[in-house]
Amino acid sequence: MTIPGAVSGRGQGGSGALLTVVKLVGERQGLRLWGPLGFELMPGRAVHVQGPNGCGKTTLLRTLAGLRRPALGEVRLPVPCWFIGHATPLAEDLGAFANLRLWLDLAGAAAVADAGLHAWLRHWSLPTERPVRQLSAGQRRKLALAPLTLAARPLWLLDEPFDALDQAGCAWLAQAAAAHLAGGGALLLSSHQALPEGFPPCEPWWLGARGARKAAAVAEAA
Repeated sequence: MTIPGAVSGRGQGGSGALLTVVKLVGERQGLRLWGPLGFELMPGRAVHVQGPNGCGKTTLLRTLAGLRRPALGEVRLPVPCWFIGHATPLAEDLGAFANLRLWLDLAGAAAVADAGLHAWLRHWSLPTERPVRQLSAGQRRKLALAPLTLAARPLWLLDEPFDALDQAGCAWLAQAAAAHLAGGGALLLSSHQALPEGFPPCEPWWLGARGARKAAAVAEAA
């Protein structure tokens, strides 16, 4: 089964795939959720994974990011990526600045200057020292998404990135995604809600029994 619209073979200008999946199968407690899946995600491509609760969207993204072992198949990820999960990976008792500095350092993006982090926090009026457990859900979401623009990486894997974001936050993410794709990046995101206004067009991919049949039919017709 192939993601509708995903490119096989050579990418733009002969560049290679940023993500390749071969006969990938996902399971939970011994039950198959999806697969086998096969696709290549090329520069400039965006995919929107949709499906009912429990269909395995988060399992798929975590598997693509290398955080979960697949039941079968292979994920080839030749470039650095950002995986931003649905649960914000924040140290609750640290402030916003300390969280960003720690996260970027652990991710190997230590070259990002402290001044850049402070400027980003000022832009969103986020307190630098207050423990993040005292921040609103929307503020925490913005903080979790900050590395996308503070330290560029070719591939974004985003699990429910719009949850708790206000209109300004959605507009920022839409602009960031457009610039990312225009610069040769790619993204794959899951969301149970419609893409916000102004977000770059994404190729829809449905997980679940009905959607899997639809995707297979599209692939066979391609």
